[in-house]
Amino acid sequence: MSKIIITAETGCDIPAAEAAELGVVLVPMHVTIGNKTIDDGELSAAEMLEQCRQLGVLPKTSGCTPHDFEVVFDRIHEKDPEAQILHIAYSAATTCSLESAVTAAEGRDYVRTVDTRHVTIGQGLVVRETLAWVGEHPDASVDDARAFAESFAARVRMAFLPGDLGYLRAGGRLSNVAFLGATLLKIKPVVELLEGKLVATKKLRGSMSSAALALLEYLVPSEGFDPSRIVFVKSPGLPDPVRAAVSERAREMGFAEVEWYDTGDVITSHCGPGALGIAFAVA
Repeated sequence: MSKIIITAETGCDIPAAEAAELGVVLVPMHVTIGNKTIDDGELSAAEMLEQCRQLGVLPKTSGCTPHDFEVVFDRIHEKDPEAQILHIAYSAATTCSLESAVTAAEGRDYVRTVDTRHVTIGQGLVVRETLAWVGEHPDASVDDARAFAESFAARVRMAFLPGDLGYLRAGGRLSNVAFLGATLLKIKPVVELLEGKLVATKKLRGSMSSAALALLEYLVPSEGFDPSRIVFVKSPGLPDPVRAAVSERAREMGFAEVEWYDTGDVITSHCGPGALGIAFAVA
């Protein structure tokens, strides 16, 4: 069968070095800081936050454009005309990126797309598992890979604790803003990905450490989850003791692999500094 190349937006928070090693091609999303727009990943998240602090602004984000995808699709096709491309997309309910990919795919019959209905590490988990599946099924078609990605994405559960509610308010991507607006700063909302939308579903009280552990207990079922891997993501400013505590608890719950990633510019723009996200698959 033809070689399958997987693409994804930078908002999946797979680091560029890992993406290159895996063979994933990342398509840049964008962040605007004051009057300047940069590609996601052009600055570290910490550098981006510092520039925003100095300018007294909150960052604004935008999805990939059709041109962004055209450049990537054409580059892949020029290098390997026989390759089939599977774009594993950031949730279409939150950005225009998938629509841009579909537009760019017109007239390019070697491109398929799938909506993961996830963002950051939820999307990244689908990308990694699909890559592994393709490696285990060398005779699979791109449509077979697409079907697997769609099926696996439906099994992924993801939520996060924002670090600064102001960033979520500014982003305007929560489907129930009233819930968030009614919270006090000492109450931390759990934001889940439900049907591709960011929905505040629960209020947790206490320190970030206690809230992070409560999020883990709330999100992971007592049984029926895939124990092979749980993935965490953090934005700049999350205290190391919080990371250590949730890692230890995840292992106690039975997860064999506990992985940590850092938010890029786009995701940091949405969740703010000091945020924590969790993603894993149910059986």
